[in-house]
Amino acid sequence: MQEKSYTIIYMTRHQSKVKMKRVDLELSRLSLGTAPLAGLFSSVKDQDSDELIKTSLAQGINYFDTAPLYGHGSSEIRLGRILKTVTEPYVLETKVGRVLNRVEKADPVSWFPDADPHIEPVFDYSRDGILKSLHDSLERMGVDHIDIALMHDAENHVDEAIHNAYPVLAELKAQGVIKAIGVGLNFCDVAMKIMKEVDLDIALIAGRYTLLDQSAQRELLPYAIERKVDITIGGVFNSGVLANPVKGATFEYLPASDEIISKAQKIGAFLSERGIPLIAAALQFPLRHPGVTSVLTGSRSSAELLANIADFDRELPSNIWSELEDAGLIERMP
Repeated sequence: MQEKSYTIIYMTRHQSKVKMKRVDLELSRLSLGTAPLAGLFSSVKDQDSDELIKTSLAQGINYFDTAPLYGHGSSEIRLGRILKTVTEPYVLETKVGRVLNRVEKADPVSWFPDADPHIEPVFDYSRDGILKSLHDSLERMGVDHIDIALMHDAENHVDEAIHNAYPVLAELKAQGVIKAIGVGLNFCDVAMKIMKEVDLDIALIAGRYTLLDQSAQRELLPYAIERKVDITIGGVFNSGVLANPVKGATFEYLPASDEIISKAQKIGAFLSERGIPLIAAALQFPLRHPGVTSVLTGSRSSAELLANIADFDRELPSNIWSELEDAGLIERMP
C-alpha cells in the first residue's frame, strides 16, 4: 500500500480535517451532500433542512457539496441561507455544466418532486454557460465565494469539459474567484480521461468505492495519488441498498436486482456475525484507501446525520477489510 501523502489534524474521526494536496483548504473527513435535503425522491421541510445544516456545522463538519441540479436550485438556496449567517470557516463546493432555465412548464421530474415546475436544468458546457452557472449559484446561495467548482456529470461532455469548461475555471481560479477545480462523476474511466488532460485539484466519485463496487481502486485512486488529486467518495450506500438490503431497495437510483440485494445481504450477515453494523462498515470503507480524502453522505434530517456520525466514528476491527477480502466479499486492494 502506498504511503499517505496528506496531513490529518486528529479529532473525532468525522470532524478530522485533511489538508488538500494542491490548494489551501482543509476538508472534514465526513462531508455533507445536499441532494437529500433538497427533497431527493421525497419532500423535506425548510425547517428540517435548516436544522440539518446547523447540526452539521455544530458537529464540526465543514465541507458541503451542492449543485444547481439538486432540487433545481433549492439545495443551493437552503444551504446558502444558513452558511451566509455563520462565521466559522467552511468549504463550499458546487457544480457547473448545467444551467437552470425558466420555462412555462418543465418536464415532470421524479427525483425532486418538489422542484419548481417552471425551472428546467439544461446541460451547458459552453464558456458562457459555465460563467452563468457560477454566477447564478452565488446569487441563489447569497454568498460571496465558492471554494470548489466541479464539472458535473460530464460523461457525455468530456471534450467540452476539457476544452471549454476547464479553461474558464482555470481563469477564475487564477483570479481567486474559486480555489479548486474538479469533477463530479459516477464513472471512473471518464474521471481518468479528464484527469489526464487537465490539472484537477479534486474529484468527487459516487458509488465506485463501496462495499459493493471497488472499481475505483484499480486505476483511479492510485492515479489520483500519483497526480496529487484529492478524492471525495460519495454514494457509499449505492443509493440505498447498503443501508437496507431488502426487496425494493435501490441501487444506482434504480430498483436493486435480486443479485445485488443478495450480495449486500451476505456482506451484512458476515459483518453482523462480528458485531459490526452494515451501515458503519459502508460509511468507513472508503477510508481504508490512502487516496480518499473525505466521505460524502447525504442526510434528510439531523437525526439521520447524527446516526451516520456515530457509525462513522465507531471503532471497527482493523482486520475487517482483509477478512472481507479473504471471504471473497470484496476485491483485494492492489
